[in-house]
Amino acid sequence: MGPEVQFLIALALFLVLLGVGMAVPFAIMVPAVIYLLMQGGVASLNGLGLVSWGSMNSFTLTAIPLFMLMAEILGVSGLSGRIYGGLSKLVAVLPGGLLQTNIAGCAIFASVSGSSVATAASIGSVALPQLTGRAYNPALAAGSLAAGGTLGILIPPSFAMIIYGTFTETSVPKLFMAGVVPGLITTFLFMFYIGLHATVSPRTAPREAGPKSVAELARALADVMPFAVIIVGTLGGLYLGIVTTTEAAVIGCFLAIVLGALFGDLTLRGFVQALFSTVRFTGNILFLILAAFVFSFAISFGGIGGKITEFIVGLDLSRTEFFVALFILYTVLGCFIESLGMIVITLPLIFPLLATYDIDPILFGVVLVMFAEVAQITPPMGINLFVIQSIWDGKLNQVIIGAIPFEIILFVVLILIVTWPDLALWLPTRMSN
Repeated sequence: MGPEVQFLIALALFLVLLGVGMAVPFAIMVPAVIYLLMQGGVASLNGLGLVSWGSMNSFTLTAIPLFMLMAEILGVSGLSGRIYGGLSKLVAVLPGGLLQTNIAGCAIFASVSGSSVATAASIGSVALPQLTGRAYNPALAAGSLAAGGTLGILIPPSFAMIIYGTFTETSVPKLFMAGVVPGLITTFLFMFYIGLHATVSPRTAPREAGPKSVAELARALADVMPFAVIIVGTLGGLYLGIVTTTEAAVIGCFLAIVLGALFGDLTLRGFVQALFSTVRFTGNILFLILAAFVFSFAISFGGIGGKITEFIVGLDLSRTEFFVALFILYTVLGCFIESLGMIVITLPLIFPLLATYDIDPILFGVVLVMFAEVAQITPPMGINLFVIQSIWDGKLNQVIIGAIPFEIILFVVLILIVTWPDLALWLPTRMSN
């Protein structure tokens, strides 16, 4: 039995394990180990110890728990709720009212959390009670939060970009900077769609009043200020080349603790709660990364990666056709696999092809993360759909209906980035080394 047939058997087993509900890391690792056994017997497992140590002994990966801790501290201190209240005064005067606040709040919270799920859950838990109480259209309200949460893996810091950079040895700070402009464009188009929808159909979103006095405006700005300080403290140092990704995460944690104690309700008990939440989340993420490295080792051991590369190159696809093929692949995968799992499974197979099509690794990192964004709100497995549905008493089909227009917008931004790569690459090329 050739390695190609053995790989297909392992791939079929992976799909079966996913279908029966096995956790994604186990669904990746079990077929990988079986494929190694089919290739070289028990002796092929000797390399797993070195792979495990080499993959997880990474300074860059330490940024994941640190950025997650920063987001958790902001949540337990109540600053996440304050940012929504401040933005509701500054942004809600636009057509769409609090729906505009949803997107702006998600964008700002995404810039300090690094996690799509954390962004959707934090802003959604604050926003949904107010939206339902003020008779906003349920589908549009839920869809705006599910879609806004996807900004958590595009606007830096981004766990997906940290994982991509670790796998491919690509500069994580440059990946972060490459996500800024596409993230801002996506945010603008989300808000533009909401404003247009509310203008055409005023019943979907009541008009909201802005600040009624200078004092109220000052309070609203004060509620947003802690996040501005953290954004400047973390991303500013990265852009100037003063700190590494992990050092920026340390600065972010320190600022979150100080600001949470001064302007929020951070207590020792809340801090311990944030630590426990961070450990649980980080354990899931790092186990997924470990499983992906084992999978990558398995396909390298069997030489299947080279055969797949030869096959795709033999198809003689143009650069545009290659991106279209990726678009179809990730759209289908996003229906069944959560975003980070989708990234770590496909990276070992697709990344070697980039040089053939003269695709910049930084650009591809942004494109891949945007595909992951689409997966976050693609039914039936889009995780953000379930996050919003779990904190709302509405039906899942309403969340899906509300998210579909935003998914189309993400596709439009993807096309823009592939057509004009400088949208993503302009800022990284101007970073200090």
